[in-house]
Amino acid sequence: MPEMEAVTRTREDKEIRAAIIGAGGEALHTIRKAEEYGITVIALDGNDQAEGLKEAHQPMVIDISREDRVLEVLRERRPHMLLTGPVGRWLTTMGAVNDALQLPGVGREAAELCTDKWAFHLRLQKEGLRSCRCCLLSEKDPKVRKRAEKAVAEGLSFPAILKPRFGSGSRSVFVLKNKEALEEILAKWPDEEEDYVLEECVTGREYGVDGAVIDGKFTMVLLRSKILTPPPVCQAVAYASVLPEAPFWKEAKAYMEKVVAVLGLEECLLHADLIENEEGKPFGIEVSARPSGHNLHNLFTPLCTGIDMAEQMIRHRLGLSAGFVPEKTKRMMIRYFDRKGKVVRVPSEEEVWLLTGESLAVWDCRLKEGDLLGDVTDGHSLMGRGCFILEEQPSKELWTMSERVMDLFCLQVG
Repeated sequence: MPEMEAVTRTREDKEIRAAIIGAGGEALHTIRKAEEYGITVIALDGNDQAEGLKEAHQPMVIDISREDRVLEVLRERRPHMLLTGPVGRWLTTMGAVNDALQLPGVGREAAELCTDKWAFHLRLQKEGLRSCRCCLLSEKDPKVRKRAEKAVAEGLSFPAILKPRFGSGSRSVFVLKNKEALEEILAKWPDEEEDYVLEECVTGREYGVDGAVIDGKFTMVLLRSKILTPPPVCQAVAYASVLPEAPFWKEAKAYMEKVVAVLGLEECLLHADLIENEEGKPFGIEVSARPSGHNLHNLFTPLCTGIDMAEQMIRHRLGLSAGFVPEKTKRMMIRYFDRKGKVVRVPSEEEVWLLTGESLAVWDCRLKEGDLLGDVTDGHSLMGRGCFILEEQPSKELWTMSERVMDLFCLQVG
């Protein structure tokens, strides 16, 4: 049990309790790390089949969108801290609990800015950190079409991005090439049941950021370049690490330091999506006070940097030595199984190793013969398939090598 003697002394040998709000599969890593440190984990999730509930000491089935109910439950159990997994929309519930129970971590106001893309845009635009035209299309507004047409008339240009106002990730995000594509979406608008944000598409290379904020100071753990599917979906099918000596790494870090201050983030793990625009400057797509999902914070980032962000935050909260600055960043790529069709043949790990040699760091293929693989429309359509991670070796370029691995599969299309 890592440094547990030091922990128990700081708590006078009392039980240390931590709650995690949202206990899906991507929360498992954080739950397990907390339990390694002897922490009693209270897990809350509205899905009684959530994987994290099965591993927590105190599983609780509860609608985490109900701030009042979550607060009522946690007031009784008096956690010393909240753990943070890759939670989406209900990061705000975490913020409310931190505020009410005076716990360290993201507050309610900052959590709202992280989950409400419209509020996020307005705040950053005001501070000169986000320069694009944007409008809100509300499901409560009967004049949605007029609002969109007015935005276009006032200069909103194409291509444009249409995305849900709340939450995180790539769910229901569309790239609209022209006004006609927008008209087609608007024709179906009565079927929509949530607010959307329509904004100009900033062109350039996309990146993901893994970082941490301690005492208001931002530390960038890893910058990842994205490989995306073609428009309109633009879903990430691979990430490659970016070394700190790269010019955009420094630009991204400086930008994120400003964003963290503007959002009022004081202590949290952080995930962000950025674009490197045509001038080589960062543009913020979204920022959230929680770790990245998709086997990034728990698998890829620790392999690239040697930093397990979940563990380091737990250590920090326990008063143990903690650090988020990597000694070295490796050139690595995580690739998801993004092909389409009926799986006829799945290569063995041995076959893949014979092709890649020591470059193969992780092989987690969950595909089997007979599986039908549909279009990649969002992260959820990929994650159940597994992933593999490659480390760059002399004369072995990562993307080319990942394509050769994918070619080992036999799929029947049509």
